[in-house]
Amino acid sequence: MFKTRLASGVVLVILALIFLIAGGPVLLAVTTVISLIGMFELYRVFHIEKSLPGMVGYLALVIFDLNLAFGFLWEPMILYMGFLILLLAVYVFSYPKFRADQIMAAFFAFFYVGVMLSFIYQTRMLPAGVYLVWLIFLCSWGSDTCAYCVGMLIGRHKMSPKLSPKKSVEGAVGGVVGAALLTALFGTVFRQAMEITTAEVWALAAIAAVGALISMVGDLAASAIKRNYDIKDYGTLIPGHAGILDRFDSVIITAPIVYFLAATIL
Repeated sequence: MFKTRLASGVVLVILALIFLIAGGPVLLAVTTVISLIGMFELYRVFHIEKSLPGMVGYLALVIFDLNLAFGFLWEPMILYMGFLILLLAVYVFSYPKFRADQIMAAFFAFFYVGVMLSFIYQTRMLPAGVYLVWLIFLCSWGSDTCAYCVGMLIGRHKMSPKLSPKKSVEGAVGGVVGAALLTALFGTVFRQAMEITTAEVWALAAIAAVGALISMVGDLAASAIKRNYDIKDYGTLIPGHAGILDRFDSVIITAPIVYFLAATIL
């Protein structure tokens, strides 16, 4: 299992390098596909992955991402409201085929997975985005790795005993500090290329610390949903890492945080 997980992790890093460096339409297309798979996995929890509410959700995500590329909607709220009204219409005119929680899940998955993951692409499109986009993964995957190592070495106090017994407070602190240090190192190496000052490097490290802290909320929230619905993994797409949501649960919530903080501070 360890070898499979390691091999999959290496492949994921290589693919991330290719797509994040490419940016533009390539990255947007890949992000769209990943989001659609993630939505499918979450819809499957609520048994709507192949139903009309699910299909409407997939369509809304495609329109949302096309709007990122072409900007034909002057206000994204138009899409959110239109999607919600359409979902309510499906609910009303097919009643009682679908339950209220399924309709709410259809909207939630669109926003939680599709909209929030789109900030990977949106961060990449910022000035110096080719560098800033890596903060998302330093905050999530980097933090996760540091937290795991510190937790294994000195973890004593359980952070959330009922939800995730293996996670410790010491590991959480190690993840936050580790993400900040990794980002400080990253920023120092690419400081001239990014045309930022030393003070801004430390600002990026602070962003990484905040992102790492919030990424743990994303990780635990995804775990809570699985426990509520008594499922082990969201999928089996990635050998050793389960499904898209299992691997991107922290990235989902970190991406918009990094985007807004980086766009504001830099």
